[in-house]
Amino acid sequence: MGSHLSAPPGPPDVLPRDRDTSPDLPFEQFYRDHVDRIHRALALAVGDSAVAREATDEAMARAYARWDRVRRLDNPGGWVFRVGLNWATSWWRKVRRERPPAEDRHPATAAPDPAGLAARSALERLPAGQRTVIVCRVLLDLSTAETAAVLDLTEGTVRSRLSRGLAELRAALAEEE
Repeated sequence: MGSHLSAPPGPPDVLPRDRDTSPDLPFEQFYRDHVDRIHRALALAVGDSAVAREATDEAMARAYARWDRVRRLDNPGGWVFRVGLNWATSWWRKVRRERPPAEDRHPATAAPDPAGLAARSALERLPAGQRTVIVCRVLLDLSTAETAAVLDLTEGTVRSRLSRGLAELRAALAEEE
């Protein structure tokens, strides 16, 4: 266990409290309410569902170990997402150092609808910074300020990445039609 065990950078405790999270919420309820949403967000952000599942599990385990502190944060879900994103980023770096990239990292899964497949493909082609901002703003429904705090960015950077990323997504999806 290395340095990736530390809390994510930035001040996640300045975010508005999750609508359904209170300091008295038991971890088990938080887990049930957030695990699937965080996994979906991480899967889109990192582009690999299996890695996202491991990242979600690791982040939830860290939240559980620190639940007395984490549950008092203004946005425990944002904290868990950021910890999972940090873990996945560290994992990808380690994999890249240890072995060359595989031809196809994505295992076969049930076939999604064609529109969803095109959107996911277009999202995966975006730079990681734009993709992560879009995931936070659209899938996690975080505000610009919340996204900036979770990702340790300025609000201007969030708005810029969101605007550019959405423009690239629109252009990519228009080409698919």
